[in-house]
Amino acid sequence: MRTRLPLAASQTRLYAIWACPVRHSYRKYATALPSRPDIYDVVCVGGGPAGLTLLTALRSSAATSHLKLALIESQDLKAAKTWELPADQYANRASSITPKSEAFLSQIRVWPLVDSSRLQPYHHMRVWDGLDSSSQISFSSPSPPIATMTENPNLQRALLQRLDQLPPFSTFDSTKVALIEDGPSPLPEDSLDLSSFPCLTMSSGKKIFARLIVGADGLNSPVRTYAGIPTRGWDYERHGVVATVKYSERIKDNEDKNAVIAYQRFLPSGPIALLAMPGEYATLVWTTTPDEAAKLKALAQKDLVAMVNAAFRLDNVDLEYMSGLNDGITEELTWRLGVIGVKEDEARIPRLVESVQEGSVASFPLRYRQADSYISSRVALIGDAAHTVHPLAGQGLNMGLADVQSLANTIEYVVKHGGDIGDEMYLDRYNNEMWMQNNRMLGVTDKLHKLYGVGSGPIVGLRSLGLKMVDRLGPVKGWLMKQAGGVGT
Repeated sequence: MRTRLPLAASQTRLYAIWACPVRHSYRKYATALPSRPDIYDVVCVGGGPAGLTLLTALRSSAATSHLKLALIESQDLKAAKTWELPADQYANRASSITPKSEAFLSQIRVWPLVDSSRLQPYHHMRVWDGLDSSSQISFSSPSPPIATMTENPNLQRALLQRLDQLPPFSTFDSTKVALIEDGPSPLPEDSLDLSSFPCLTMSSGKKIFARLIVGADGLNSPVRTYAGIPTRGWDYERHGVVATVKYSERIKDNEDKNAVIAYQRFLPSGPIALLAMPGEYATLVWTTTPDEAAKLKALAQKDLVAMVNAAFRLDNVDLEYMSGLNDGITEELTWRLGVIGVKEDEARIPRLVESVQEGSVASFPLRYRQADSYISSRVALIGDAAHTVHPLAGQGLNMGLADVQSLANTIEYVVKHGGDIGDEMYLDRYNNEMWMQNNRMLGVTDKLHKLYGVGSGPIVGLRSLGLKMVDRLGPVKGWLMKQAGGVGT
């Protein structure tokens, strides 16, 4: 039996670390069965990339294309369908798509619909320690690329275009879920027993029932709350500052313009990364303290540009001094670079950033979350509703897409074998495949964040030695790259 809470109640949820999975056993039931109940096979709550990909995968499979599907999304999907930006502007919500994720999106015929002129594959990556520049690791992958950068709205628009090509389903956009509860207990005269089916009441007042409800509804998931599934985790007390930036022109004409490199430097407050977008543009992701994030967002554009360039070139003590300045930041960087004599070399550090796209600077809090289970009776969780990961490895969206692929395969298996898609016994296939796999990635990113958050002491020397050793061990580097690309075993 599980607690059923309205949407607003889920926003006040407290998180704790659980010693073992705990299932709540209290249920709230609808009071009466509508005269003609609207019953769906799968109801997906959340129309972001994970939710839309699941619906696309189910519609693309011959075994599941006949299922009665519904999508509930609080935003207006018409705006997502018509999303467009000029060629010299990029959305600050961008993700690195691994070869495995790209293959899945190609399989369901979504990837060809993504605007390729706004994609940027990168074949090289350089990562180094902010306290020891000689401690670094470089990755290269001629084919396939390490990953391909795409704006999230570009992918979302492609998913909606693909869904328009497939058999229709019920879409309730600009609509919120007001309440989720179990169906009413049947009366003697009722021909249907929907007491085990989730009953969703929308903000419009409409009620629908689901054989399986999928929570693709984010961190504060009402679907997860309905299922009574606890989560464990913590807040990192860090914010991720994102922006779209433009590089300066290359200094040398003979530099390889096709050698696109992703850069990441681990500072004590958190990593800073520049991930290439098409042309001279890149996505900035800078993990730092909430106070420092607020200061960065408040800077004039020229001073923010100076801080980004400083973060890839100066020692940490110089960077800390500059972050304490209220003005003169640009001039301070010019002076320090002149004194130090930094050699501009794209193989080592990114080109100088010359500007930040207007209105692209934003920030978000960083958290670690892992649901105790991704399933319950007639419930499955995917994406951020199931787990939230530190962005330092760029795996958040890829983990969500892997969830989708596994869940879609599970539903297909159940349909082919004549089972009940909401039966927890069948849904265990999905949970068993994905929970531990995601837990490993969550653990790795969490440990890296904590390891590189140490600013002094013997740990700094040991991690530097370890990174140098891994960089020299080709087979180990190859294994790490396969794991990051989602093609490892």
